Amino acid sequence: MPTKAFICGLAGTSLGSEERAFLRQERPWGVILFARNVGTAETLRRLCADIREALEAPDLPILIDQEGGRVQRIRPPLAPAYPPAAAYGALYRRDAQAGIEAARLGAQLIGLDLTSFGINVDCLPVLDIPAPGSSEVIGDRAYGTTPQAVAALGAAAMAGLKAAGVAPVIKHLPGHGRASLDTHLALPVVDADAGCLADWDFVPFQALADRASLGMTAHIVFSAVDSERPATQSPTVIANIIRERIGFDGLLMTDDISMQALSGDLGERARLALRAGCDLVLHCNGEMAEMRLVAKVAPELAGAALERARRAAAAMPQAKAADRGAVAARLCELMGEGVA
Repeated sequence: MPTKAFICGLAGTSLGSEERAFLRQERPWGVILFARNVGTAETLRRLCADIREALEAPDLPILIDQEGGRVQRIRPPLAPAYPPAAAYGALYRRDAQAGIEAARLGAQLIGLDLTSFGINVDCLPVLDIPAPGSSEVIGDRAYGTTPQAVAALGAAAMAGLKAAGVAPVIKHLPGHGRASLDTHLALPVVDADAGCLADWDFVPFQALADRASLGMTAHIVFSAVDSERPATQSPTVIANIIRERIGFDGLLMTDDISMQALSGDLGERARLALRAGCDLVLHCNGEMAEMRLVAKVAPELAGAALERARRAAAAMPQAKAADRGAVAARLCELMGEGVA
């Protein structure tokens, strides 16, 4: 059946009758979960199963932000408290190969947790490079402060997720590290020149573009490229930077359009993002009235977006056999801290 160009959230730990009807009628490409959707292990598994049953889609993408550190929607006792990305970066600076192995194993463990609940897409890795004086919204979510470290550790995290059967999402294209404001609250403007951005911020995304079937935009104005519109709603940034210079030809979703970096009503925000070249609109908060506004303007996937969606579906990784205990023990050995 046709799929529409949006991803939605849900209100709680079970699928309500109104939500079930909405999913069946509007047929989003995927559903994203947050901490509010996590109850017990059993209720989380049931929620994932019910979402797929409602959409009659056994392989439906169910997404989550499970990075470790501050951004971890599933927490103890359902899943271990994983280190933030910066912890792998610190190890990488001491021993590059150990850091890469640890980042891969940490992501593999996260992926094994997610697949046990029925979640098959993780909005990881963060490929942003924090700049001095930037907002702490990225901070220790970043793997390092150089393009080389971020690319190497991001590649390792992608490999770990794929080994567990989870599809990674590279974020936030084309780079969130220079933002001086938190995009949840306001719209940042980055004034770095185009050459600086190309030689630094874009590099990790460019290095991993051909390995990623899914990517997420940044709600940031890059004045050297488009001084009027944030990347999410900028045809120039999406066509000239994300698609051409960076070379990302995967399925491109917005960051959450309910964030305050964007202005206008939810329908207008969604319309501008899709018109600019985003393939999917991401709306996270589970508010039904807002979800209906987004669904109203989201078209059925067609053309290049449909082809990218088909490629993303074909690229969904298959889990490799793994001894979780052995993986966790090796990560503890590398990091010097426990991961249950």
